[in-house]
Amino acid sequence: MVLWQCAGRGGCHVTILSSSELDGLKHAAAARAVEEVENGMVLGLGSGSTAEIAVQVLAERVAKGLRVQGIPTSAKTAALARRLGVPLTSFAEHHHIDLSIDGADQVERGTMNLIKGLGGDLLREKIVASVSDRMIVAVDETKLVDHLGGNRPLPVEVVSFGWQTVFDHLVAIGCVPRLRLAGDTPFLTDGGNYIVDCTIAEIPDPEMLDANISAIVGVIETGLFIALASKVMVGRPAGVEVIER
Repeated sequence: MVLWQCAGRGGCHVTILSSSELDGLKHAAAARAVEEVENGMVLGLGSGSTAEIAVQVLAERVAKGLRVQGIPTSAKTAALARRLGVPLTSFAEHHHIDLSIDGADQVERGTMNLIKGLGGDLLREKIVASVSDRMIVAVDETKLVDHLGGNRPLPVEVVSFGWQTVFDHLVAIGCVPRLRLAGDTPFLTDGGNYIVDCTIAEIPDPEMLDANISAIVGVIETGLFIALASKVMVGRPAGVEVIER
């Protein structure tokens, strides 16, 4: 992984991170996020590689006596939690969540707005985040950006019926959409929906774009998470930086 870092008149320099170094940054950020968990909490358990590390770290604390219950955002997270002995619950028993821990595909500096959904679980992740008292996001430093968009597409979850018409509307508002595939067939979310990945050079106004996309008939949810993160734990080689709203 190549990381560009720029600092005013000091210019820019390149840091090359190996996959093991990147994993170490993810683990440090996830472990710091799990430090926020307290006894008796109902937790939102996110999806993706960094969220999976958080579940593993959480399981270690559960094994030592921590009492929590988790609501997973994906079938994969649920299976991991069960295998590691993390107790699970559902919205049938709890209508709100004390704390959710998740990763992100991009984090915008300054606003803490996010792009999520490259793993395909954006709808459930946003439902969990929206009913959480706090959402902590754990990322490595490569996920920080000045503006959302660019080299990361914006996932949009859509119904399978008439998805082609959604394409037309997305193009009309300036997106370059691509239907996500799993081999030769459309990728299906845990809810049985499609994902359209939208390439956008830069997103200057995430709130407006979210509103415009959400207004399209056939769109279920966007991967823009606006004003939902309470803290971002950023794994850096020098340690974990904590960014708060």
